[in-house]
Amino acid sequence: MALATRHWDRLGNGGLDFTELGLGTAPLGNLYRAISDAEADAVMDRAWTAGLRYFDTAPLYGFGLSETRLNRFLRDKPRDHYVLSTKVGRLLEPCPPGLRDGVGKWFDVPARREVYDYSYDGVMRSIEASFARLGVDRIDVLLVHDLDVANQGSRANVDAKLAQLMAGGYHALERLRREGAIKAFGAGVNEWQVCQQMAEQGDFDLFLLAGRYTLLEQEALDSFLPLCQSRGIGIIIGGPYNSGILATGARPGAFYNYEPAPQPILDRVERIEAVCTAHGVRMVDAAFRFPLLHPSVVSVIPGGQGVDEMESNIAAHAAAIPPALWDDLKDQGLLRADAPTA
Repeated sequence: MALATRHWDRLGNGGLDFTELGLGTAPLGNLYRAISDAEADAVMDRAWTAGLRYFDTAPLYGFGLSETRLNRFLRDKPRDHYVLSTKVGRLLEPCPPGLRDGVGKWFDVPARREVYDYSYDGVMRSIEASFARLGVDRIDVLLVHDLDVANQGSRANVDAKLAQLMAGGYHALERLRREGAIKAFGAGVNEWQVCQQMAEQGDFDLFLLAGRYTLLEQEALDSFLPLCQSRGIGIIIGGPYNSGILATGARPGAFYNYEPAPQPILDRVERIEAVCTAHGVRMVDAAFRFPLLHPSVVSVIPGGQGVDEMESNIAAHAAAIPPALWDDLKDQGLLRADAPTA
């Protein structure tokens, strides 16, 4: 079985073929609840049999657990048959179990502390550890992780870490790309603004933007996405359901941006869902398809902690969305008029 793919080749080096549906593997690192190796394998097996060939991971996801689970799963797969991305920006330090980071977020994971490090040596140490955990001979895309206010605590901290990156880690990324250890590099963050800063300061290839270009949010159309389009920068969309609310609907307790959704968001989602229902479309299907209508987007990577969630993502990729649905959303002020929908 095959999924639709999108070819990206900004650099003229042969590029990469991303499946439109990718797999974000944070849930496979025991995010919010522990799952067994067998459960993780079942999700990856279903993804592979459906034709999915793009896998995104990070050292943070389960403090190495996601990468090691991918190692086991991908070991017998031809290396040229899939695209793999991981991240840099954090080093994982062993520590006593009672002092580990991520308690209450990551379950049954190695005892590790996170150390942010965007220096040249930090990037090189991080990718060396990822190579060991993943068991591969190359990583296709290397992304600078979580250089945003939510993770760094303030805009001043972001600016300081960005300065560290551009003075050090950026040159490591350039070297790795030049020497062929990676095919491309970019960043994986939750803010389009810092992605734009990076694009303006360096020669970045791809950005994994989580939750900021969705049925609920299109502010990135103001300046960031046009900049990417003009430079051939590819966009990978994470968090297409805005932490779940575009999949679950505006039910009590629905999550938006990793928190219980505020009333204005609940109200807006309820209106979006009413339009989708009028067209006989699941809102989650429209939420998956919408970002792919932008010419810079190469893949959408919802997470899947169970086979049921993976099945839902596969169904969303296959769903047909009538053009009139987008028109109605725009007419009702629920979608920006300048959002690409054809």
